[in-house]
Amino acid sequence: MNGRFTSLAALRATWLPPMAAFLAATGAIPAAAQQNSLSRDLEVIQLRPNFDVIVGAGANILVQFGSDGAVLVDAGDSDMSDSVLEALKKVTSEPIRYVINTSADPGNVGGNANLSKAGASLNFARGNNIGGKAAAVLSREGVLNRMSAPTGKAWPFPIDAWPTETFFTKQKVMYLNGEGIQVIAMPAAHTDADSIVYFRRSDVIAAGNIVDTRHFPVIDLENGGSIQGEIDSLNRLVEMAIPSIPLVNQEGGTFVVPGHGRICDQGDLVEYRDMVVIIRDVIRDMLRQGMTLEQIQRSSPASGYSTRYGSDSGPWTTNQFVEAIYRSLKEKK
Repeated sequence: MNGRFTSLAALRATWLPPMAAFLAATGAIPAAAQQNSLSRDLEVIQLRPNFDVIVGAGANILVQFGSDGAVLVDAGDSDMSDSVLEALKKVTSEPIRYVINTSADPGNVGGNANLSKAGASLNFARGNNIGGKAAAVLSREGVLNRMSAPTGKAWPFPIDAWPTETFFTKQKVMYLNGEGIQVIAMPAAHTDADSIVYFRRSDVIAAGNIVDTRHFPVIDLENGGSIQGEIDSLNRLVEMAIPSIPLVNQEGGTFVVPGHGRICDQGDLVEYRDMVVIIRDVIRDMLRQGMTLEQIQRSSPASGYSTRYGSDSGPWTTNQFVEAIYRSLKEKK
């Protein structure tokens, strides 16, 4: 496998940055996996013969490749583009054809311009310059709206990083490298512009920032996110992912790659979904009792899961998660 591996247990091991040095020292990470470490802490992990994930550049970057070229899901942070392109050379010599954005967060779209310019559009490859030479950047229309700005306002992102192809329907479909690819809208979950990407033959789903195994899911209310949309999207992912049955002792089934954190299977998704639902229900009951946000936060409704997903500091704390659910439920009334 070119020094890469597909064991889900091994994949999970490499998704624990605080333990990486210890695991390597004790041999818990295979030597082949250690050899895949790249500059600036990037890691390339093979999921399928034509499918890899680049870890450590911001959001997880999926790479599907074949004779039609390379399709990327998300682009990482802008300052990581050189390292990402170096990592891509270890995966495939095929040119980048598409960069698909699952949200407008900087870790998902920051590298759009650099990765797109390093690629070449399918139209250009066929001698037709419609749409320009660079690889296409595809997203929901909401991602473009978030990256651009109303007239007279400063652009949050430079124009060459904006998506060049957008859709506003339930899904956008493509067929590349002998595989059906569905880019599916997930309304009002992490934000109101989320998508997941389903690679049907490879049986891999890019879940975007709807799933973040580093901490509780980020529900960005200011940008259209909601607790019900988050749960609806998790339910959809659970339904789409196939577990390893009836041979339950055999690792297999659908790979689900979150926007950040370790690779999951269907069972992991069920646990993550159930965690969100349980905390939502606890907060909803407290809200019905007339408790204020401060009272609810002091009651620690997420305590059963805070050791694994919680944090008292950093960009997304347990209290912020509880507040997002509280405000989302209040707004629904």
